[in-house]
Amino acid sequence: MTARGGADAATAGARGAGTAGTGDARGGAAGRGRGVLEGAFSLLDSLRRYGDGAGVTELAEVCGVPKGTVHRLLDQLVAVGAVERRDRRYRVGPQLYRLGQAWEPYPGLRAAARLPLHRLRAATGAGVVLSVLREDLAMTVGSVPGEVEAIVQVQDGVAFGLDTAAGRALRGPRRPGAVLDREDVMAGVCCAALPVRAPDGRTVAALTGMVRAGRRLEPLVQAVAEASGAVTRALATAPPDRAAVPGVPGRPTPSFHPAERA
Repeated sequence: MTARGGADAATAGARGAGTAGTGDARGGAAGRGRGVLEGAFSLLDSLRRYGDGAGVTELAEVCGVPKGTVHRLLDQLVAVGAVERRDRRYRVGPQLYRLGQAWEPYPGLRAAARLPLHRLRAATGAGVVLSVLREDLAMTVGSVPGEVEAIVQVQDGVAFGLDTAAGRALRGPRRPGAVLDREDVMAGVCCAALPVRAPDGRTVAALTGMVRAGRRLEPLVQAVAEASGAVTRALATAPPDRAAVPGVPGRPTPSFHPAERA
C-alpha cells in the first residue's frame, strides 16, 4: 500500500466517524457504530504510519475531521490500551501489539519459520523476510534485519507490491528455482525468494534473503532454498492442534486464502 493510499483510507474512515454522531434515519445505530469503528481504525493506521507519535492537530489535518472528533476517539482508544498518550502525543499502544501478535496467517507458520529465519541470517548476513499474500500485496509476517538495514528497513507488518521477488514467489514463479532481483526494485539491494508450501502443495508464504549489490547470489539462493525447505517440512510435521487459535483450544483459525500452487 502506498502512503497516499493509506492517507486516503484514513481520511475517509475518520470522516465517517465525524458524521456518525449525527445519526441517520436510514442507517440507525448499526450505521453509527460502523462509522465509529472505521474512524478508530483509520486513526490507528495513521498513528502506525507516524511511528514516533502524533498530536491531535496533526491527526485532524491528516484525516480532515474536527479536532474534537479525533480527541474523543483517541480518549476511547487510550482507555482500552489500543493507544498510549505521552506529552500530548499519541502512538499505537501495547494492547494493539498484543492483539496483533495473536494473528496467525497460516496455522503454525510463524513458529515453523522462526529458527530457519535466524539461521539464514546467521549463515549469510542477509536481511530475511517471510511474507504472505494479503489483498494483492505481500505482507511481512516474520523478519530478521541484516546487512541491508541501512538501505531498506526490515520489519514485520510492512506491505509491498507483487513486483518484488517475494511478490513473484507468492504468485508462483514462472519456472523452477528462486526468484531473483538484481537491483530491479531498489538500487543497492539484491534478493532471492522461494515459496513456502503447505502440506497440500499450496504456496502459503515466500521466504526472501536480501543482500547488498555486488555479492554473488548463488550461495544466497542455496541458503534460502534450505531455509524455505525447513519451514515447509516443519509445516508438514506440525501437530494437528496447530490448526487451533493459540491459547484457545478448539477454536479454528480464521480463514486464510493462500496463493495458488506454483
